[in-house]
Amino acid sequence: MSARIRIVLKRDELGVPSFWHLQLIGWFGFYFVLVLAVLPYRKLEEIRNQTIGCAALFLASSLLRPVCRSLMRRSLPWIGMELRALVWSAAFGTVAAFVTELAILRVVRLLWTDLLVNLLQMSVMLFLWCTLYFSIKLWQQSALERERLLRAESEARNAHLSALRYQLNPHFLFNSLNAVSTLVLRGDASRATRMLSQISGLLRTLLDGPIVAEVALGQELDFAREYLAIEQSRLGERLRVVFEIAPECLDAAVPSMLLQPLLENAVQHGVGRLREGGIIEIRASGESNRLLLVVRNSGPRHGADAALVQNGRGVGLANTTERLKRHYGSGCEFVLQWPDAGGCEITIRLPFSKIVHRAEETSCAL
Repeated sequence: MSARIRIVLKRDELGVPSFWHLQLIGWFGFYFVLVLAVLPYRKLEEIRNQTIGCAALFLASSLLRPVCRSLMRRSLPWIGMELRALVWSAAFGTVAAFVTELAILRVVRLLWTDLLVNLLQMSVMLFLWCTLYFSIKLWQQSALERERLLRAESEARNAHLSALRYQLNPHFLFNSLNAVSTLVLRGDASRATRMLSQISGLLRTLLDGPIVAEVALGQELDFAREYLAIEQSRLGERLRVVFEIAPECLDAAVPSMLLQPLLENAVQHGVGRLREGGIIEIRASGESNRLLLVVRNSGPRHGADAALVQNGRGVGLANTTERLKRHYGSGCEFVLQWPDAGGCEITIRLPFSKIVHRAEETSCAL
């Protein structure tokens, strides 16, 4: 029967080992270098002397830690901390050198020249130790502050994205219920009932799903198909939909609820205005490490949609452009065009990255 022992170093929020682990590792490494330096002389006395000296430095630096922590809490400037550390290092270095000489010679009468040399060396070593301590602590504080700022910015961005997504829900619900009321007024009860059932299914998908910043394009397309099925229940054969999606793009990451407001505009301000109806095309392909999305719809001419956007009444478009800007910054492209033949074409280019599907972990007991 065998057993494995795993040693785990205690680490802080940044993954840095604790003070005592660093203290032991650092001084042991220093001691190991000193021992290697005196080994060629094959003198056990030298090894003993170096052992005593390193032990004294280890104890002195451990006692200096509360002093350094106190200096750090006072928020002194760097020069002020260093000057005070120099004084304390000289004091502790003097005691450490005196104790080391007593332990080495084992007599009260000391060699003052050796004592002064050791005093100077140990004071310098302890001062360098204090400087290293200050540097590590200041780096940790700076890194933690940066991490807190990044976390706060990320939380604020996610909160804003969630708020923008929630803004779409009442907008979509109002328009959908308005379409149902139109069918009821026309006396088309069967289509109104079917449309209400589709709306409830779509809202269940929308509300039950988690609020996430990104989803796979395939999932976003499924939601788009559900929405367009509702519009087809209202418009019938007047609305025709064409999907041209490259298979490799189905796992591409896109902002959640990206297509629905664009398709809603395509229906309301495009196909819905044509008596004979029209087509909505959704295309997706990869192009130079970028995802290309194109949404095109039939519609009237004369730039009616352009005037709508310029007047600031395009809630869905304004919401979408704001979310893309928040999510990708300058790394995305959103182009709105009105072809001469009529209708509208929206082209979106995003950085191509894939949603990672995590397999469910299973475990079994024998």
